[in-house]
Amino acid sequence: MTVLLRDALLADHEAIVALNAAEVRHTSAMDRPRLGELAALAGRHRVAIVDGRVAAFLLAMPDHVAYANDNYAWFAARYERFVYVDRVVVGADWQGRRLGSLLYEDLFAWASAQAIPCVVCEFNLVPPNEPSRAFHARHGFAEVGRQWLGAKQVSMQLAVPG
Repeated sequence: MTVLLRDALLADHEAIVALNAAEVRHTSAMDRPRLGELAALAGRHRVAIVDGRVAAFLLAMPDHVAYANDNYAWFAARYERFVYVDRVVVGADWQGRRLGSLLYEDLFAWASAQAIPCVVCEFNLVPPNEPSRAFHARHGFAEVGRQWLGAKQVSMQLAVPG
């Protein structure tokens, strides 16, 4: 299996929206207009291409952008410099093939090169998202807080690149 990591293109948006929709129980809904808004704010928007198809994507926001998101705001209130992983999604057909890890390794290298001291994200505790918990633990993330968003509780996570 040959994997190509590259910046997401407008031509990838349909596939990205479809991947997100298939995993919406673990992330939030996103249609093409919303993806366009998020991509415009992103500091890092990458895709993993396998056999010519978008198999996974990562969307991450830098600090100090006008992103109206409660989790992003939580980190912005506590950290001066960071990159926030809004979502990382791997298609069902490609799970277990390290695509998420490759995207995170790419993000950590980019953050380190940009002198960004921390990578932050969150995952659901209620309802539980055990695969995300295990994935983030493998990549050195540690809990720095928790918050409730309606009926969801999330674990606020931080890792240091490099």
